Amino acid sequence: MEKVFIYWDDSNIFISAQAIAAEREGEAARPRVRIHFRNLLELAQAGRSIHRAVAVGSIPPELRHVWDHLKNEGVAVHLLERGALHGREQGVDQELQTYMLRDTVDYNGDPGIAVILTGDGAGFADGVGFHADLERMHRKGWRIEVLLWRHSCNRRMREWAEENDQFIALDDFYDSVTFLESPAPGQPVAAPRYAVPLNLAER
Repeated sequence: MEKVFIYWDDSNIFISAQAIAAEREGEAARPRVRIHFRNLLELAQAGRSIHRAVAVGSIPPELRHVWDHLKNEGVAVHLLERGALHGREQGVDQELQTYMLRDTVDYNGDPGIAVILTGDGAGFADGVGFHADLERMHRKGWRIEVLLWRHSCNRRMREWAEENDQFIALDDFYDSVTFLESPAPGQPVAAPRYAVPLNLAER
């Protein structure tokens, strides 16, 4: 049976979803859009056996419920501190890449399917970064699937995935992998939008 290894950068998925929401549903949707974790995980899994699913992100208290949702879906969550100077996440990419490379070594001779929920192609020219490590995994016999929004995936990385394995645009599943919360107090009144059932036949 095919083994699926999922590597999930939640910030990369969520921040890009905000831009898509504003484009599709108006600027008022930007602060209300949320990721439907169960549907996104199901899209990544695609009916196959999950051998490992790991997500990396940061730990401000307001995001605690986000990580609880992921844990409830069987995803191993690893949280890192935000930098004191600029408030950005520290080491998220490197943390995920460490899991990817460990799995490449541990399953040498028995590769699986690496499903990457991020599109950061920085560092490729220097042999570092997700794209470079995806090519390393591919040379070891791994199949590669990149799941991300079209506009936010590194172009070189997307084209490589399309040519060698598979790129899956989350844009095509927007109504299933996102939903809109009710507005916060003081914001214009608007109805919530619920995620529609996922159709894996379109994957």
